[in-house]
Amino acid sequence: MAMPYNPQQLEGKWQKFWNEQGTNKTAEDSSKPKFYCLEQFPYPSGRLHMGHMRVYSIGDVIARLKRMNGYQVLHPMGWDAFGLPAENAAVKFGAQPAKWTYENIDFMKNQLNRLGVSIDWSREVATCSPDYYKWTQWLFLTFLEQGLAYRKRAFVNWCPECSTVLANEQVIDGLCWRCDSEVTKKDLEQWFFKITDYAERLLTDLDNLPGWPEKVRTMQKNWIGKSEGANITFTIPELDNEEVTVFTTRPDTLFGVSYMVLAPEHPLVPKLIAGKAEEAKVLAFVEEMKKESDITRTSTDAEKVGLFTGAYAKHALTGEQVPIWVANYVLLDYGTGSVMGVPAHDERDFAFAKKYDLPIHVVINPEDADVLVEEIGVDAAFTEDGTMINSGQFDGMPNREAIKAIADHLEKEGKGGLTTTYRLRDWLVSRQRYWGTPIPIIYCDDCGVVPVPKDQLPVTLPEDVVIDGKRNPLTSSEDFLHTTCPTCGGKARRETDTMDTFIDSSWYYLRYTDSQNKEMPFSKENADKWMQVDEYIGGIEHAILHLLYSRFFTKVLHDAGMFSFDEPFRSLLTQGMVLKDGTKMSKSKGNVVSPDEMIEKYGADTVRLFILFAAPPERDLDWTDTGVEGSFRFLNRVWRLVESHSDLIKTGQVVNAQDDAAKELNRTTHYAIKKVTEDIGERYTFNTAISTIMELVNKLYTYPETSDRGTLAFGLENLIVLLAPIAPHIAEEMWQMIGKSGSVHNQEWPQFDPQALVLDEVEIVIQINGKVRDKMVVANGLSKEDLEKHVLATEKAIALIDGKTVRKVIAVPGKLVNIVVG
Repeated sequence: MAMPYNPQQLEGKWQKFWNEQGTNKTAEDSSKPKFYCLEQFPYPSGRLHMGHMRVYSIGDVIARLKRMNGYQVLHPMGWDAFGLPAENAAVKFGAQPAKWTYENIDFMKNQLNRLGVSIDWSREVATCSPDYYKWTQWLFLTFLEQGLAYRKRAFVNWCPECSTVLANEQVIDGLCWRCDSEVTKKDLEQWFFKITDYAERLLTDLDNLPGWPEKVRTMQKNWIGKSEGANITFTIPELDNEEVTVFTTRPDTLFGVSYMVLAPEHPLVPKLIAGKAEEAKVLAFVEEMKKESDITRTSTDAEKVGLFTGAYAKHALTGEQVPIWVANYVLLDYGTGSVMGVPAHDERDFAFAKKYDLPIHVVINPEDADVLVEEIGVDAAFTEDGTMINSGQFDGMPNREAIKAIADHLEKEGKGGLTTTYRLRDWLVSRQRYWGTPIPIIYCDDCGVVPVPKDQLPVTLPEDVVIDGKRNPLTSSEDFLHTTCPTCGGKARRETDTMDTFIDSSWYYLRYTDSQNKEMPFSKENADKWMQVDEYIGGIEHAILHLLYSRFFTKVLHDAGMFSFDEPFRSLLTQGMVLKDGTKMSKSKGNVVSPDEMIEKYGADTVRLFILFAAPPERDLDWTDTGVEGSFRFLNRVWRLVESHSDLIKTGQVVNAQDDAAKELNRTTHYAIKKVTEDIGERYTFNTAISTIMELVNKLYTYPETSDRGTLAFGLENLIVLLAPIAPHIAEEMWQMIGKSGSVHNQEWPQFDPQALVLDEVEIVIQINGKVRDKMVVANGLSKEDLEKHVLATEKAIALIDGKTVRKVIAVPGKLVNIVVG
């Protein structure tokens, strides 16, 4: 009696077996090449969604295939466990963040196990564990030792809803990346990492990442935003010639400056307006600008608004007075916080000058003789190339040549010179939240800022705190706040800010290489053994935040001598979203599909098969119930096929493919091995690999009972192995069903025989004077001469020639014969 396919029963059985046998544990075997397969670790928010299931299914197929191909595979998992949602849950449900987080971890870990992913749980990490964040603090101090961590007062992005500051990268279109609240500016003393010190390397080394999608590399290049130009130093006579530096990509327009603009938050503004009639208006304007986001202020659609400060700067070369304004479109943390206004040759400056009736000085004459100099700046700015005028010694020079000439002159005069700037700003890492890694710094009245000694780490979070979502409870925790200075032994207080959670996720892939190390974050030996990550899988939404920060961390730690590589991820696979009815799944839209319900109904193998088959990994996947049901029917079909022939395979049949049907099945089996190997192992086109497996199943079903049994057994056995990385549970069960010992996942991946793919006969085209007139089946492998003789001797060709003179024959083996007649 045939056994029905029961995924609920067999999947639990094999998951238990794999766990007990340690099947998924990393094999430390130096005789094998290594492969580090890693999916971005999840935030333990409570439940894995279908997007998670997709990324972990993709990674698991790659990891399983690599193991079967003889690699020692590192395939770990952990939890990005610090962050605001845990605090919000504490406020909403009255649960402590740690309890809420670890309960979620347990649930989500069970979900991953039910999906059948082959994870080495012995290397599991959780960023909220003191065993992990001890080393996050250790690395912070390493950055401090390298001169890459510093504290300063600055206007920072502030989310009023989350009650914390945000890095520039965490402000999306003026809104908080997490809660979508409008971001404002706040003046606070904060900790920063000097990521700008690495801007050029982060930019140029993108060219060393051919395994990354071009879109991601472009996004990072644009975010880093390299600009080449010149710094120009103006002075302010009324402030004892205090210097103000502007950056411009157009030093050739320097003689056309008619005003200067400072960011409203610029520290010189209060000095410039003190005691002047403009003071009250400018101060009110500054406060208004603090409430607007950078995105709003610099939007191309935003109106350019400014006020005159009543003060003047001295032009760097002419010595003329230049009025100083403040305006909304200049940002303190972008460039130098000040710009020069050249209305005649810049569209934004032209609009601003027209609005406020500021002078327009033309310094570049167009080469078009039909345009008069007097007409420039009347209706629009002239932004094309031309010849320098009204520019002193540089008159008559092509403006492109003048760029370097003026910059060189500025440098000679000590008033500037050529320079390069970047859009990238230093990484603001302080957060006014409880559930994060405490910054290991102590403040002493006598000693100042004192790092916590590394041998006194971790600085742990207190557990007896009240979380109300309105303030950082660390500021009122007496046990946490008060300590002794490690330098002088006197009374001191701890830093109450915690670290940006992106610091936790900027190095977790390194901890996996040596997760049990008690002495260091990881050893150089283990890091060099396993890194780089060979395939990193996750969403493209992390292109700027996580991926850029991880590259920065890797370069810093490389420079500190902690390992030999300086890029973390060799290849990057960015999977698309899972949609329902063409839109992103969300609770608010009521279109969420529960992974647990699908696995309970159809089994994990069906869910995996559908996810991998429905779309290429980089494309969005539209979830359909009919598609899932179709995947379930296919697995049932495979089950029945193998179950009905299980006794045949046990008899140890030998392939003897002599008749046509046997030759065709043997060819189909070897083609399937070749195609699936290439599609999964090289191209990651899982959908086409599954299509090839389906074609093999169809061929096995129609195989005649009178043809060679060994060929059938060979095809069925290889079908199971090819299906194993994709549907691991049913493959394991069928492997035992056909009498095989050991796990199917420990088998060597099959190799195809090129000779088996060669056809005995091929169909070629017969052309007369270049026009297709017929087709013909001939023996495969004929030489050009033999093919020509064979075709010309056939009745079909003789009839087509019809007594005409054959002037030339062009034979292409395996494809065509063209007979030229006259």
